Amino acid sequence: MELNFPDIDGPVAQRGIGIIAPFDLALERELWRWVPLEVSLHLARTPYEPVPVSVAMAELVSNATHLVSATHNVQHVDPEVIAYLCTSGSFIKGLEYEKSLCDTICQAGARDAVTTSGALIEAIRALELTRLSVITPYDEVLTLKLHDFLAEAGCTVIRSNHLGLGGGIWKVGYRTIAERIVAADDPQAQAIFVSCTNLPTYDLVEPLEQALGKPVLTANQLTMWACLGRMKLPMMGPGRWLQDVF
Repeated sequence: MELNFPDIDGPVAQRGIGIIAPFDLALERELWRWVPLEVSLHLARTPYEPVPVSVAMAELVSNATHLVSATHNVQHVDPEVIAYLCTSGSFIKGLEYEKSLCDTICQAGARDAVTTSGALIEAIRALELTRLSVITPYDEVLTLKLHDFLAEAGCTVIRSNHLGLGGGIWKVGYRTIAERIVAADDPQAQAIFVSCTNLPTYDLVEPLEQALGKPVLTANQLTMWACLGRMKLPMMGPGRWLQDVF
């Protein structure tokens, strides 16, 4: 029997992104929606910590020992870049600490490394933003740590809105998130940043950008954008202000 398939040699060559996720990540499906079909995501998680979402948790899940172990767990499939997919864990101690997380991942064998908060800074600089509104699911203390991180990067928080959640962040409905984003908007803000990789946002970005007339930047979106930019691949899905930056 003669086989007459269009590509008998196999599928499009797979390209990989390694993901180091906090133990409570529940939005893997959202991550896949941002990437092209030829990209596979290879996940490793930090160890479970019996603490609520807080400053303490952000410090625990960004522990260098955990990042090294997680890097080793995905390194054998040879990802082109490894992302530390956690906003609070990468902004909690400022810009130098964020950079140190990338250095730790690379020293553990990664070809390249990204963090969620580092991707935020890249987007701020690429879009020349100096004034942001922010929405977070965190308590006030952790939200103010984000303000400090942005201030260190030269970006002023014009208005802020936080949900005050200690867990179950992935369960928040789109309506609540959209209402909070609109409430956080301000005419002086050049963009809105929605923090936390466990807060669902994919289907809200495009309609809210159209309604508000400015970028709506979200944690998972920015992380995937930064990874794909390093791979010279386009980001799928919404986020028109970011599409042509890399």
